[in-house]
Amino acid sequence: MASSELLTRWLVTGAGGMLGRDLLAALDSESVTAAARADLDVTDPAAVLDAVAGHAVVVNLAAWTDVDGAESAEAAATAVNGDGPAHLAVACARHGARLIQLSTDYVLSGGTAPYPEDAPAAPVNAYGRGKLAGERAVLAGLPDAGYVLRTSWLYGAGGPNFVATMLRRAAEPGALVDVVDDQRGQPTWSGALADMIADLGRAALDDRVRPGVYHGTAAGETTWYGLARAVFAEAGHDPDRVRPIGSVRLARPAVRPAYSVLGHDRWAGTPVRPLGPWREMLTRALRTF
Repeated sequence: MASSELLTRWLVTGAGGMLGRDLLAALDSESVTAAARADLDVTDPAAVLDAVAGHAVVVNLAAWTDVDGAESAEAAATAVNGDGPAHLAVACARHGARLIQLSTDYVLSGGTAPYPEDAPAAPVNAYGRGKLAGERAVLAGLPDAGYVLRTSWLYGAGGPNFVATMLRRAAEPGALVDVVDDQRGQPTWSGALADMIADLGRAALDDRVRPGVYHGTAAGETTWYGLARAVFAEAGHDPDRVRPIGSVRLARPAVRPAYSVLGHDRWAGTPVRPLGPWREMLTRALRTF
């Protein structure tokens, strides 16, 4: 049996990504095993079983993140986003670990009001279907130790993302940028989300938060166009250089929900605080870019 020291350790899969690096920083004073893609293939059940041994909390950030690419490679995407979490759930059940699975607003079809955590899932693209398979595997395999944390529109200093792209475009003298204005969501900073994941894991270890689905997104809502204008303004550039367009202009392979804003009611009564307003979050986040 693993020692009590080992059983305080975290395992972070997908640790080489933007959110993974932020989470490692948030857990800096704790004992963590960081498993990047090259270190652990979550589609390999035997490797996963070995990797989970000796850990008390597993945070699965390993993911296929190419939403459009998943349309033509759904089996490959689902192997990572669906089968990977299933293997981790089996391993966590075997070794007595808690599992936090990162998911997405794209498991939902799009509505007109913020989605509660128990809203029926109905993904409209291949990426969402794979992520939903992962959610269901975790909740079914770990009814007493599985946590699904949905997020959306993630950005940060440690990887390619929409905000980084807009900062680069803003710095191009006189450049005009066309941005979609008919999709509404919640831009969420990876640094703030990492702190939330750390708090959730600690609360889970102390049995202070119930298993199930939670939403880890910024408060409020905007469009991609609104976010782009905010980035330009924060960077000291003219936001009127951003022009609104409809999604149909982009002709992307994957359908996106027009409205996938998430509610945060389930945090009530837990020691984990919901994330703050997206606009205030953006101001703080840009100081790290």
